Amino acid sequence: MTSGDLHIWQLILHASWVVKFVMLTLLAASVASWMIIFRKRAMLNQAEKNADRFEERFWSGLKLTTLHDEVTHEKGGSQGMGKLFEAGYAEFNRLREQGRASADRMVEGAERAMRIALTRESDRLEQHLSFLATVGSTSPYIGLFGTVWGIMVSFQALANVNQATIAMVAPGISEALIATAMGLFAAIPAVIAYNRFSNQVERIELRLDNFKEEFSSILNRQALAIGED
Repeated sequence: MTSGDLHIWQLILHASWVVKFVMLTLLAASVASWMIIFRKRAMLNQAEKNADRFEERFWSGLKLTTLHDEVTHEKGGSQGMGKLFEAGYAEFNRLREQGRASADRMVEGAERAMRIALTRESDRLEQHLSFLATVGSTSPYIGLFGTVWGIMVSFQALANVNQATIAMVAPGISEALIATAMGLFAAIPAVIAYNRFSNQVERIELRLDNFKEEFSSILNRQALAIGED
């Protein structure tokens, strides 16, 4: 450990309890943010891969009934486009088997089921993004609060001193500025990750919405064909 590292640790250990609490809060926020960043990156990348694989299967010419059976029995359950397809096709078949539903009603029921599945999928994709946004927007201010408090305490200590020097206030100001640095350290990765993940989630949601519209058109043609039989 270098003397500079030791000096920083000494400043942290000698900080006031308010500044220490601010630092601990920022440290906890930073650790939580990095955990979310790693998990969210893996989840969104997997969601894009799942979408690519399902689209390839869907447009390969495979029968919808066969694809539905495969999706239904997937290990761990379906996600993403598979979830929308499963929900829409299951509702479409349920209304068709009743024998009393019109073509429009069958399609509307499938679209309603897919909208619900899309909403749930969007909630899953967007989970914890608000935490990253909160950390990114509030951490600098929390760190600034610790800095202001530390500087205030340092200057209050000069009240009983006849002759004030820079050397007397430098340690207190230095330890207070560490809080600002920690606030930026917690905020910058959170902001970058939030912007990147938000853009990635929007792209995935757009793909899901486009698939919903395309699949609705296919079901509409099937429903019209059934009505003509």
